[in-house]
Amino acid sequence: MTSRSTTPQRLATRGASGPASAPQPALHAAPHHLAFGTLGAHADARGTRFAVWAPNARGVAVIGDFNGWHPQALEPAADGSGRWHGFVEGAVPGQYYKYRIQPQEGPSFDKADPYAFRAECPPRTASQIATLDYAWGDGAWMAQRGTRQALDAPMSIYEVHLGSWQRADDGSYLNYAELGRRLAAHCETMGFTHVELMPVAEHPFYGSWGYQITSYFAPSARYGSPQDLMALVDTLHQHGIGVLLDWVPSHFPSDAHGLGRFDGTCLYEHEDPRRGFHPQWNSLIFNYGRFEVRDFLIGNALFWLQHYHFDGLRVDAVASLLYLDFGREPGQSATNEDGGNQNLQAVEFLRQLNIAVYAAFPDVHMVAEESSSWCGVSRPVEHAGLGFGMKWNMGWMNDTLRYAKRPHFYREYHRDELCFSFVYAFNENFVLPLSHDEVVYGKGSLWGRQPGDDWQRAAGLRALYGFMWGHPGKKLLFMGGEFGQTEEWHHERTLDWHEWAVPRHAGVARWVADLNRLYRAWPALHRRDFDAEGFSWAPTEAEPATALAFFRHAGPGAQGDVLVLCNFTPAPVPGLRVGVPRAGRWRELLNGDALVYGGSGCGNLGGVLAEARPCGHHAHSLQLVLPPLSVMFFSDGADAAAPSSSGAGHVHP
Repeated sequence: MTSRSTTPQRLATRGASGPASAPQPALHAAPHHLAFGTLGAHADARGTRFAVWAPNARGVAVIGDFNGWHPQALEPAADGSGRWHGFVEGAVPGQYYKYRIQPQEGPSFDKADPYAFRAECPPRTASQIATLDYAWGDGAWMAQRGTRQALDAPMSIYEVHLGSWQRADDGSYLNYAELGRRLAAHCETMGFTHVELMPVAEHPFYGSWGYQITSYFAPSARYGSPQDLMALVDTLHQHGIGVLLDWVPSHFPSDAHGLGRFDGTCLYEHEDPRRGFHPQWNSLIFNYGRFEVRDFLIGNALFWLQHYHFDGLRVDAVASLLYLDFGREPGQSATNEDGGNQNLQAVEFLRQLNIAVYAAFPDVHMVAEESSSWCGVSRPVEHAGLGFGMKWNMGWMNDTLRYAKRPHFYREYHRDELCFSFVYAFNENFVLPLSHDEVVYGKGSLWGRQPGDDWQRAAGLRALYGFMWGHPGKKLLFMGGEFGQTEEWHHERTLDWHEWAVPRHAGVARWVADLNRLYRAWPALHRRDFDAEGFSWAPTEAEPATALAFFRHAGPGAQGDVLVLCNFTPAPVPGLRVGVPRAGRWRELLNGDALVYGGSGCGNLGGVLAEARPCGHHAHSLQLVLPPLSVMFFSDGADAAAPSSSGAGHVHP
């Protein structure tokens, strides 16, 4: 479960500003989804125009550096929209401000601007006048994005928490721009196609990892300016790497300067606590039945895609939106008008969200973190789906990690934990996630969950990754997993980069890099990730219960099938016979037990010749050795620039 704590905490200082440029092109979206163009603080040569939605307030004023923090009244809009607006001459970018709200009853209070483009660095809580000018250099990526992000393209995602990935030598946070340069070098070395950033919108409590947001339109000032974040995205794009943003429309904290009871009433949150307060996360829940709230959230999604060039949004905690009783004890939840537990207003919001995003940006990805069995999450709205492009496969993750923790001698009794995911693998467009949630709160690292000694842990981790990269679905791996960090992740410290110098960990990194290159080079491993025709079981003779054999098929017009063979015990399997569809030599593309990865060197001398001996429904078969705790990839197809096993081994400090 994602961190949701809302306790405030003192953090680092704000960063520097970035370069200026021409304005963004017009965004093709409904006007009511583009309120960020009028609400908030918008500066020109004379000053700044302020506008805020507070329909139940008796009065609203702006206070800030430009008026000595003395209230300057705003005027109510004549159209009855509940907006207040005014122009302040001499108010310029860089100055801080808040709104002073006079409720219908009681004393006035101060609120940060919900539409501010920049926020003061926590623990300070003011908003800041800011511009979004930037000279983008990613035109080539943006022109090719539709092809690079097609559903039949390879997608291997590196999930990152910016504050703990790497830091400066003195322990301070790195700037977005510097992080972008380092991430680009690392992901090029490791072969990842995308980076996914955990939430970057401003959040008062660093320990929430960004999942308790108070300023939805402002990137966290801990790491620099809006332009610095744009530079991070720009740099990754110029290196051919896409960037996804973790986005949180499910809940928000009750900090006094935030959205809660914004004008003295439940404005953004639902008034009924059974629908407006989440007891599990101690946070407030948006009122999805209110069109202004839906427009706020949909506009926010469009904003990040438009002004920061993000290539998609990973939508957090979708199950908590879908179910009124999510995370609640009996008697704590409301029901819908039909007496059920589905949040019908949230369902409609999600559909409107995906329709709006894909209409404006047809070449991005909307990815749902959805942990239930809700049908059609990644199916079009017109087919009764929610309209997402992809969905995290939480079932695969839970079953696979449960299996990976089991002692080797006990695994033969739990083959179903490996095989069940193939039953439903094509019901949705799945991403296979090994995310941050799996390496926190006492769960231990992925390395630490492997049984056995250090050699077996390293081999078991390589086998886990080999199975993941061979399995249908796009891939996501949380930072540190690529070199098998031994300790559980913690947001207050950087990754244990020194472990990269340890041969077993370097071998894991080399394996991940080569898996990424193989996955990208061979269409059979990615072209039909969401098509049942892209997978079939390989027939075997006397296959142990701890071994799997299956094919990935590229389909017409592509080079050969890829045969994936897995062995999940430390004992090699000699003489395994596997049926194959064609005669000829089947070349070993990768072997997780190779010496270069830290393995024992057991294998099949680079390939096996198919014999004219039937096995299952195939007329030919291979007889080969399965090395211990390993995954192997074979193909009879033409060379597709398969990776060298020299792979990775370097990361920028």
